Order: sequence, then C-alpha cells, then structure tokens
Amino acid sequence: MRIEGSTVLVTGANRGIGRAFVSAFLARGARRVHAAARNPAALEPVVAEAPDRVVPLALDLTDPATVEAAAEAASDVTLLVNNAGTHGMGHLLDMDLGVVEDVMRTNYLGTLRVLRAFAPVLERNGGGAVANVISIGAFAGTPSLGGYPASKAALHLMTQAVRADLAPRGIAVHAVFPGPVDTDMFDYAVRCEPALGEFPRTSAAEVAVAVVDGLEAGEEDIFPDAFAAEIGREWRADPKALERRLMHI
Repeated sequence: MRIEGSTVLVTGANRGIGRAFVSAFLARGARRVHAAARNPAALEPVVAEAPDRVVPLALDLTDPATVEAAAEAASDVTLLVNNAGTHGMGHLLDMDLGVVEDVMRTNYLGTLRVLRAFAPVLERNGGGAVANVISIGAFAGTPSLGGYPASKAALHLMTQAVRADLAPRGIAVHAVFPGPVDTDMFDYAVRCEPALGEFPRTSAAEVAVAVVDGLEAGEEDIFPDAFAAEIGREWRADPKALERRLMHI
C-alpha cells in the first residue's frame, strides 16, 4: 500500500492511536484523511492539523445509518483503518452482561459493518487496503479483561476470513496487534487492574508510524511496538505458552 497520494479513512480518530494515525498519514503524504468519530465536534483539533486535507466525519460503529452515510460521503477512500473500539473490565461470570454485549457489538460487529460498507468503495476506486487494529489481547482470554479479548479474537478471525474474500477484489487486509499503548483506554484498564501497569507502554505516535511502515512493506500481521513484537514471536513459536503467560496478568 503506497500512502503518498492515497485517501484514508480512520475510525476513532478523535484521540489516542486514531489521532496519531491521522498525523502519520499526513506526514507520509496522504492526499486526504477522513477522520471519523461518533461526535464530529471532538475532531476539531484533529482537523486543525491540516484543514485542507483532513475531513471530519460522523461515524458510530453501532449505528448502521451513520456507517452507510459515511460510505457515501467518503466515496474516494483507498485505505480503511478500522481503529475505533471500546472496553469493559471485569470477569465474564459476574460482570454486567450488557457491557460484554456492547464490547462485542462495537469491536467485532461494528468493525465488520464498516468493512462491509467500505469494501465496495475501495473496489470502485481500483482496490487498496484495510487495516484492522486488533490487540495482543486477542491471543488469550485474560480473565480480568472481560469481553475485550474475545471481541479482539473474533476480530482477528474475521480479518483472516475477509482477507481471502477481498484479495480477488484488489484489497489487501492487514491485522494490527499493538501491545500496551499510552492512551486513555489503557489508563482506564490500569485503574481497574493495576498489574497491567507493569507492562511497558509505547506512545500512540510510535505505534502509528510503525503501522504505516508495515502497510507500505506489505506485512499482513503488524506488531507495531517492541512488546507486541515479542508477543508475536511467542505466538508463532508456542501459542499455548503465550496463552498461559497472558492468562495470569
């Protein structure tokens, strides 16, 4: 995927990794970046970075009407970055089931909804690429992380499935597996489970740049920080040992 001259859509672009993605794509020469969030007003600082190249877009992964409207408004997209997601901490046997459902509805079904809406857009524009931001959490059902690992594991398998379907349509599909990133979401996780704070964090900016590098290098599975790369090597060498390691966070 050549970033220079491309048109990108980033979901969850108002903060964290999503906002860092916008900056990274601009720096790499993207012609236009559609910055999507549930509340477009939250995108004002993002748009201010390059008002002539950043387009704010209302998009709620759980609202089909906003997804379809976004696909119509951003009809020039050649690279889709599915970054938006949510979290809910707790143990699956006793936490609020509604929170678990919301996490799965957003992280898995919502991402799939966006992908289904934008796949025809990418194809009409001559093909391109999709990057699904997953997590190293997809590799184990860590008890204290509630439904988050399951939603990311589902997203991982969905990414593999659509990769085969979209390849003949000229669309490459990349899986991104960040480790701990210095974001509001990770701060929330650490407040709920302090042991998570023992892991090294990477800045959102570093992760975004590494993902852009991975896209341009054609990497199907992108591990964009040192800890994630370590986890990736363990996953390939001994998945069961990695499961045991992540289960005891």
